[in-house]
Amino acid sequence: MKRTNKVLLIYTGGTIGMGQNIKTGALEPLDFHHLVENVPEFELIQTDVDVYQFTPPIDSSDMTPTMWAKLVTIISERYEHYDGFVILHGTDTMAYTASALSFMLENLTKPVVLTGSQLPIGVLRTDGKENLISSIELASAHHEDGTAIVPEVCIYFNGRLLRGNRSTKQNADGFNAFDSFNFPHLCDAGVNFTYHEHLILKPNFKKPMVPHTHLDPHVMALSLFPGLQEDIVQQILEVPNLRGIVMRSYGSGNAPQTPWLTHLLSQAAERGVIVVNVSQCVWGNVEMSRYDNGYQLQNAGVVSGYDSTVEAALAKLMFLQAQYDDYATICQKMKQSIAGEITLPPNVTMN
Repeated sequence: MKRTNKVLLIYTGGTIGMGQNIKTGALEPLDFHHLVENVPEFELIQTDVDVYQFTPPIDSSDMTPTMWAKLVTIISERYEHYDGFVILHGTDTMAYTASALSFMLENLTKPVVLTGSQLPIGVLRTDGKENLISSIELASAHHEDGTAIVPEVCIYFNGRLLRGNRSTKQNADGFNAFDSFNFPHLCDAGVNFTYHEHLILKPNFKKPMVPHTHLDPHVMALSLFPGLQEDIVQQILEVPNLRGIVMRSYGSGNAPQTPWLTHLLSQAAERGVIVVNVSQCVWGNVEMSRYDNGYQLQNAGVVSGYDSTVEAALAKLMFLQAQYDDYATICQKMKQSIAGEITLPPNVTMN
């Protein structure tokens, strides 16, 4: 592959580029030039770095599917000019963005690395410098034939390179903000980068990357809990324009043996609402055939999300609903691994 020895740094906002408001004491986004001034190591980076800045920078809690489409457009329009892309992003919705981009950038052949920090770049003990510098190095890393070592959408944080659509924010205060509980790290950063190449996706480098910018966000997440009320669930499932629900069930995919819940889920499926079952546990897999409670969900038309994160399941639903109108097709695709987001049991095939 032809290399450019250049990485595009896309600054959306987030803690890494924040400063303290003198009047309120609250953190607020600053201009990217403030960030660069606090990283003199920039001059030592072996690859050239260009910058694209969101104006104004945003807090990641304000991230939307429209902004995901904007990121896809930025990357696709500049795809041939850079070896990789680094997205500076707030931590709160980083896993959602990484999940969405993994589906929206079909046959991705270059690294897209999301990173940020728990402390602003100008703070003495910031984790931002290492996260930023390492992410740029990872985005430019390549094999001898010029192909990228990690042609995936990833999250880099605290010495770990994680598959983006397997990642979840696990810690609001610690530097180990993210982990991928159901999938190993793609690379561990110590004195050297230790790549686990057998885990990394292998795209077709001879085919182009196909960008997708349309999502259908008529989805929601529903967590089961003791005391869940029928009238409330009914109101949720009957919301006009609702097309998909990610249901966070117990353990390996269980729900209460309550006739009204099974009935409402069956009615939703008949109306074309896709209900995807993911576990509330951060580790483990949905197996609806393990217990009778799970069998009831299967019979009600609930689709297994296997070991998907909530973030990936929601993003995948948005993506598929924009691609297909047919309920059966979307259900089938939800049970396939599109971008390495789920691990299929041995007895399940992708087709």
